[in-house]
Amino acid sequence: MVIRGRAPLRVSFGGGGTDVAPFCVEQGGAIIGSTINKYAYCSIVPREDDQIIVHSLDFDMTVKYNTTENYVYDGRLDLVTAALKAMNIKQGCEVYLQCDAPPGSGLGTSSTVMVALLTAMAKWKGVEMDSYYLADLAYQVEREDLKIDGGYQDQYAATFGGFNFIEFHGRNNVVVNPLRIKKEIIHELQYNLLLCYTGDIHVSANIIKDQVKNYEKKDPFDAMCEVKALAYAMKDELLKGNLYSFGKLLDYGWKSKKRMSSKISTPQIDELYEEALKAGALGGKLLGAGGGGFLLVYCPYNVRHKVAARMEAVGGQLTDWNFELRGAQAWITDESRWDYKEIRVAIPGGEYHFPL
Repeated sequence: MVIRGRAPLRVSFGGGGTDVAPFCVEQGGAIIGSTINKYAYCSIVPREDDQIIVHSLDFDMTVKYNTTENYVYDGRLDLVTAALKAMNIKQGCEVYLQCDAPPGSGLGTSSTVMVALLTAMAKWKGVEMDSYYLADLAYQVEREDLKIDGGYQDQYAATFGGFNFIEFHGRNNVVVNPLRIKKEIIHELQYNLLLCYTGDIHVSANIIKDQVKNYEKKDPFDAMCEVKALAYAMKDELLKGNLYSFGKLLDYGWKSKKRMSSKISTPQIDELYEEALKAGALGGKLLGAGGGGFLLVYCPYNVRHKVAARMEAVGGQLTDWNFELRGAQAWITDESRWDYKEIRVAIPGGEYHFPL
């Protein structure tokens, strides 16, 4: 028996950074974004002993311990350790992790891995969790138990899936508003958006710490309020299907977000973005906390090919993608049912054997 959990990665359009305390507690934060067809996967294979073996397929790393030990965070796949502890796993198992994007890509990878882990473990234990409980538990384990700096949006985006406008007022006060967007608007939006990997990765916790420090000094307060206001404006324009305005608002949002911390952008990213604008893009933004990862750019259909060519010419790596409207999922597969020695097929004219 194999228990699998899958959660989608996300792109945020506006409001990034306003979901981080203390701003979201004192002022209220707002995020608009969607999940995409890039995923974090967790596979659990139960064992008959007390051994827990964790495999990171992306990093070719294996960590072993057993259920009789206290779960200690030692920097080696601590996300799994914390999830096992939170779900009170007492049986031995092998855990396999794989993600479609690297850490620091700006797509919410670590939080999405946590959601996939908890989803698979809940399925294994037969525990029913509603989406709010699952997202809040993922936040608690990552932000409070593991002390990893960050906001709220990634856990909720990965859990709920689809297009959402999410409002944050601190722990246990998060409201997810699913957006009912017409299919033709979603298709047009996806066609006009380019997702470009900058080739850099970032440590989001360092950028978030700098952002919080600046906020506590009241340096970027106006910029953060503007980023929040833009999230509301983007929601309205997207629901109405006014994608030209939506594209221009992305540009306003990126300029406002860069005022929140000097670590959010780099000269290389600024050059890539400016070249996209020169080629005809209306706007865009770096995904995640900043510093590297994926750049999302909106461009009208008739200049899309020019923007794509220009971004690749200056070092960007375009990625195929699409929107994903489903959130976290889990299922069980029993591979032993198909443990055949051979396949036999009888057709007119003879019988064929295919050894396996």
